[in-house]
Amino acid sequence: MSDTAQNDILLQLEGVNKWFGKIHCLQDINFSARRAETIGLVGDNGAGKSTLIKIISGYHHADSGSFFWEGKKVNVTCPRDARALGVETVYQDQALAPHLSIARNIFMGREPSGGGGFLKEKLMAEESLKALSNLGLNVKSSETPVMKLSGGERQGVAIARAIHFEAKLVILDEPTNALSVKEVHEVLEFVRQMKRKNLSVILISHNLHHVYSVADRIVVISHGKVLTDVKTSETSVDHLSDMIVSGTLGKVV
Repeated sequence: MSDTAQNDILLQLEGVNKWFGKIHCLQDINFSARRAETIGLVGDNGAGKSTLIKIISGYHHADSGSFFWEGKKVNVTCPRDARALGVETVYQDQALAPHLSIARNIFMGREPSGGGGFLKEKLMAEESLKALSNLGLNVKSSETPVMKLSGGERQGVAIARAIHFEAKLVILDEPTNALSVKEVHEVLEFVRQMKRKNLSVILISHNLHHVYSVADRIVVISHGKVLTDVKTSETSVDHLSDMIVSGTLGKVV
């Protein structure tokens, strides 16, 4: 690998193993993410996808293996460590407070305050609208309660919250699940917009068509092992589906 290509790698995991009791959930996993790259992470239920992203995001600690960030070996022991590096995760449930405003949701837990501890509500409103606009999502008011937004717009708020605080890598866990066709289109456009903003994205989804439409590269995990790591242009949805079902590489048709 050339020096330029090596310097382009944002995240690299080498030989990662994770056990839960006697269950070997991840077995010698090698995984990387380059800058401004969208990676589809796919596999059947129980394949190890969730365990892998929880190691990257600091919710689990690997039993063995190495974690490199921007070429330097790091020790990620908790979500705070991962966020300090620039890793943000948007889980399937989004962790939004539906009765609170868009602005309060984007700044939840990181609210700016001034003298006397009062919230800087004007700043929160302006920055929230800017964060959404950067994703291509325009709303009338940052004071709109999240419960009044569509499913796609809610995902937009969750993603905007993730990237507003200087994220370099955003992990999206099943972001198109249970959305309408129109809402899915919105969310996938958010993913494309993040790439245009030079952000790296790991997209986990059971819908291979959604992954295939936005990913530069697709990693298939089966029974805790990386079955294949392939450029999207070099595979097909049918081939990926066959691999996941059979647990073997098969042949590209």
